[in-house]
Amino acid sequence: MANQDILAVTYGLASASFWGTSDFSGGFVTKTSSVFGVLLVANIAGIVFLTICALWVGGPVPDIYSFILGASAGIAGVIGLAAFYKGLANEHMGMVASLAAIISAALPVLFGMLMEGFPSHRQVAGFGAAFAALWYLSVSEKSHTIQWRQLILPATAGIGFGFAFILIDQAVEQSVLWPLIASKMMGTIVLIALLLIFRIGTMPHMQKYPLVCLTGFFDAAGTTFYASAAQVGRLDISAVLASMHPAITAFLAWVILKERLTRRQWIGVIAALIALALIAT
Repeated sequence: MANQDILAVTYGLASASFWGTSDFSGGFVTKTSSVFGVLLVANIAGIVFLTICALWVGGPVPDIYSFILGASAGIAGVIGLAAFYKGLANEHMGMVASLAAIISAALPVLFGMLMEGFPSHRQVAGFGAAFAALWYLSVSEKSHTIQWRQLILPATAGIGFGFAFILIDQAVEQSVLWPLIASKMMGTIVLIALLLIFRIGTMPHMQKYPLVCLTGFFDAAGTTFYASAAQVGRLDISAVLASMHPAITAFLAWVILKERLTRRQWIGVIAALIALALIAT
């Protein structure tokens, strides 16, 4: 593999690790706190983290087009999150998580193939194994009869996440951190508007702010590594590897909370390892 491909795989795996950790800590704190309040505080913490990193690293400030793309990614991401959490509350959680994960990975794969050409046959097989991993890692309940209307929210979530992946890839061609700051800022503005207009959540208790801020730091780090992977490598490979964060979340729940992995989730872990071996070669 070329050095850039190795970097892209490394960054993609780092992104999945940080996003999976963020999902774990965020899911833990939202058990007793408002989801949208947690997202708002975490987003603000992410802005602070990214701004400090941008000022410390330096580098060129990109053009206005990159900021617009970054802000658009922030809007797409918040739409995806809103639909995702609404779906988790109202529909079958396993179906929502799995369908959203697969769509969010599939859209960048299709876009990447269109813009960057077809990957190797081995990598295509790795994508297939990754989609299987996402499905099995996310499904943790018995099968139910699914109606078409129940697919609207998870599909919306997946499309929102997928477009956020694509827009970030396009936004970071000149600089990584500044477009991500624009993305987080726009996402924060949308969250504040939702909180004020629809009264859909409250702020978390002050005692939980350290964990919420840590969630924001992990999320910002995951986004930064994904953007770095997309900048140096192929979009489809970067997005698929970054989308495997449910494996990290399940692993942390197994180690820290002593939650037993189901047979389906173990199949997902094995499929994820196979996917990594195929994509990275």
